[in-house]
Amino acid sequence: DVSATRSIETVRGTVDVPETPLRVVTLEPVELDTTVALGVVPVGTAVLSEDSGVPSYLGTEAADIATVGTVAEPTIEDIAALQPDLILGTETRHAEYYDQLAAIAPTVFMASQSDPWRENVRFVGRTLGKEDTAEELLTAYENRCAEIAEKHDTAGKTAQLIRPRAGELTLYGPTSFAGSTLECAGFTTPPRPEWADEISVDLSPELAAEAAADLIVVTASDPSDPAAIPASITANAAVLPNPHAVDLSYWITGVGPMGGQTVLDDIDRILSE
Repeated sequence: DVSATRSIETVRGTVDVPETPLRVVTLEPVELDTTVALGVVPVGTAVLSEDSGVPSYLGTEAADIATVGTVAEPTIEDIAALQPDLILGTETRHAEYYDQLAAIAPTVFMASQSDPWRENVRFVGRTLGKEDTAEELLTAYENRCAEIAEKHDTAGKTAQLIRPRAGELTLYGPTSFAGSTLECAGFTTPPRPEWADEISVDLSPELAAEAAADLIVVTASDPSDPAAIPASITANAAVLPNPHAVDLSYWITGVGPMGGQTVLDDIDRILSE
C-alpha cells in the first residue's frame, strides 16, 4: 500500500513518512552513506562540493545520484523537480529550509551532524523502516574494528588524525567520525582538554609537535601527491613519525557504515605495511 505511513519522532516533532520510501533525497553525508548502505539509493543528494560530487567510495550505484546543490546550500527547485517522497536533512544545517522542504515531501531532520554518527545511522535506519539492517551494518563495522585491533595489536598505542588547512592544522578527536573509527580499532587519541566538547581543534603549524602520536594520519584530496603531507609535519619527524596520507573524501566526509568500512580498510593497509 503506497499510502501506508509510519510515525518518526524528530527534532521537529512527529513526522509521518511513507512505509516504503522509494524516492529519497538526502542533504547530509551520513544520510547519503546510510541510505546507500541500506539499499535505498537516493534519487538526489546534496554534496559537500559541486566539484567532487558524490563520493566515489560509495560505488557505482551511487555515481548516478542527481546532485541538488551543496550540504551548506541545497537547491530547493532541484529537490522539488525530483518529486521525492521523503527528504532527510539536519536541523543544525538546514533549519532555514525546513518549511520549503516540508511543502515538497515529508521531511525528517536529524538534530546535528556532530552527534555521535552511529546514532545518526540508527535514526536513518528507523526513518527508512530498516532499523534491524542498520544495526547489522554497525555490528559488522564494530566486528571489523575488533579484528584489526587484534591483528595489529593496537592496544596501548595512540593515533592522531590531522587535516591540513590554509595556515593551520586541524586535529580530530575521539568523537569525530574518523577519530572514533581509530578508537574503535583499538587506538587512543592523545588527550586534550578540547575533546570534552569539541570534535576537532585547530593548531598553528608551529605547534605541530603537539599532535604527537604513535600513528599519524594526514588527510589529503590526493594522498598520492608527494606534497600531500605539509612541511610542518615532516619537520617534526621525531614526534610525528612516518605520517600516512589518506583520502579526505572518506576519512572526513565519508560518515556512515560504508565510509567506516573504507576507513578501516585504510587502517588495516597502513598497519600491514
